[in-house]
Amino acid sequence: MNLIDRYQERILQQVKTVTTTQHDVCVAVGKAMADCVAKGGAVHVFDTGHIVNSELIYRGGGVLFLKAFKYDLAVDDSVRPRDRSAVDQDMTGLAAYALKKSSALPGDMIIIGSVSGKSQNVIDLAIEAKKFGLTVVALTSVEYSKSVESLHKSGKRLFECADFVIDNCAPAAEAMLEIEGVDVRFAAASGISAAVALWSVCAQAVESLMKEHGITPSILKSENFADGPEYNRRMKERYAETGY
Repeated sequence: MNLIDRYQERILQQVKTVTTTQHDVCVAVGKAMADCVAKGGAVHVFDTGHIVNSELIYRGGGVLFLKAFKYDLAVDDSVRPRDRSAVDQDMTGLAAYALKKSSALPGDMIIIGSVSGKSQNVIDLAIEAKKFGLTVVALTSVEYSKSVESLHKSGKRLFECADFVIDNCAPAAEAMLEIEGVDVRFAAASGISAAVALWSVCAQAVESLMKEHGITPSILKSENFADGPEYNRRMKERYAETGY
């Protein structure tokens, strides 16, 4: 079997694994998301991966209430390079400041995406978001995460810090295929898996909003389709007024 056929067979298996093993948690997260939005809450998305922000947020066919959450600490200091290895550079707690400066409120939901789930900033945000009163949803590879050590001083990984864990089912180190003569595996799994999982969550959230709460959420039209910009302008105004 050639490489393209091997990839297509493997990615279909990957999607099947995600849709079967993660179905129930996607339903639970979708319902919790709908409850959050119906009560006036907001849904924040913090993604360190490669697809989720572009795939889910502000695009044709997507729900408008998903909003990107980003933060950083910009320091402008142009002195010459020096050895700072003896300086404590632990940034634990920065996420607490970011949340205070953000538009987040207790009762909101935050989806945090990290395939390995080991990074200091990701875990810091999950821990501080829970303290802040947010429902934390982790989108991660549990297999990958269990194979690495946390870079956070708590020793925890992302899947250990969340209220809900959506496993993208990616293998450790991400890639799915082995190629003779190449030292590393080929074709990452997490991006497509994450997109499938979160579109599933959105499908449940839309259904729950409409059937259980009597709310029709704002769904965007493609900007390049007839009346797209004008339609989306009305949806943005509606979201600003209602939160959905």
